[in-house]
Amino acid sequence: MRRLGAGIGWRPEIADAVERMPGIDWVEVVAENVCPGHLPESLRRLRERGVTVVPHGVSIGLGGADRPDAGRLTALAERAAALGSPLVTEHIAFVRAGGPLTASPRLEAGHLLPVPRTRDALDVLCENVRIAQDALPVPLAVENIAALIAWPGEEMTEGQFLYELADRTGVRLLIDVANLHTNHVNRGEDPAEALAELPLEAVAYVHVAGGFERDGVWHDSHAHPVPEPVLDILTDLASRVDPPGVLLERDENFPEPPGLERELAAIRGAVGKGRATGATPSPKTAETSAPARRAPSDAVRQRLGLAQTAVLSSLVAGTPVPEGFDRARMRVQARALAAKRADVVAKVAPELPEILGEGYRAAFLGYAQGQPMTGGYRQDALDFAGHLLFTGRFTEPRVRRELREWWLERSGPAPRSSRPVVRAARAARRVLMRQA
Repeated sequence: MRRLGAGIGWRPEIADAVERMPGIDWVEVVAENVCPGHLPESLRRLRERGVTVVPHGVSIGLGGADRPDAGRLTALAERAAALGSPLVTEHIAFVRAGGPLTASPRLEAGHLLPVPRTRDALDVLCENVRIAQDALPVPLAVENIAALIAWPGEEMTEGQFLYELADRTGVRLLIDVANLHTNHVNRGEDPAEALAELPLEAVAYVHVAGGFERDGVWHDSHAHPVPEPVLDILTDLASRVDPPGVLLERDENFPEPPGLERELAAIRGAVGKGRATGATPSPKTAETSAPARRAPSDAVRQRLGLAQTAVLSSLVAGTPVPEGFDRARMRVQARALAAKRADVVAKVAPELPEILGEGYRAAFLGYAQGQPMTGGYRQDALDFAGHLLFTGRFTEPRVRRELREWWLERSGPAPRSSRPVVRAARAARRVLMRQA
């Protein structure tokens, strides 16, 4: 496996800092946030300097009951080619449910949700991974996720599930040690036991991130410093295998560059501490010359689809919690999904909180309670604005006028105006209207 070294998640907000940061061997980008034909100049400059760029997908949903969407796989392949990446990564998760497989409305989570660790789910995941591997021009690595909820009736531990996945498909693993810590707090799972069961020679690289604990629940925020327990898990991993790459993830609440550099130094220190104890190769093997192929039947996919739809519908549409799930944890997860929707819509459509002011968040959370997301976040923003206009939630003339103008601008087959000068003029007019 190619050596990557020490890296950091590239985000537009810290692009300049990353370019100037010493000791950065590689960066990871959210695949869906880059356009192959219009790469950010910062990424171009990093590539010209020989810095490796790895696209990290978040929307395919390899753990879902449906087979992976060909268009999404093509888009991920195009980004790998445009970035000259040695591999691409995705998650062991489901992100949507419903649709023709279950004869129910399609629902989007807008988040990574855990798959049940059952034989049926493993069979579906293995076939989905093989489909993705065949569609991609470079090797695929898949990541273990953090979870607030646990499925009832699971048949395997996380380590056993990942071992069988790697053994049957030859897929590489992206091990997130912060997610192992999250699952330790939230689900009582021992990180050391998980590491002991993994085929560690299948590790492509490692994620490290921060979070916070509230009311006994660990939230994998990617917006807080990396805590000591996560660094301890990283040290344990590095004592078992020398990871080809280690990467710091940070998505918001970015510290000043010296703060990021201190976190990277702590990560390097944790890896060095583990190496000093002597990494010993695992006797297990992650690949076989003829991986077992057990294609799931349509009935298996449908059973999994119905189960995932029931869970997601409970989280985003207020339907009853399926039997066997922790109701309190499901409520926490539902609130977290709604809050994330509000935050992401505010990022993809920053004009909406600008137009609605302090009333934006309460209005969006009220909307989200009865309106599940059925498309992406940009469609969610349009649907939210249309909902407000239809229901008359805001009656102030200025708000309704600007909201209607924003919605009309974006809801047609093509923008009513696409020239930057027109958009700038409209923004200036809004400012003058407020000052009047």
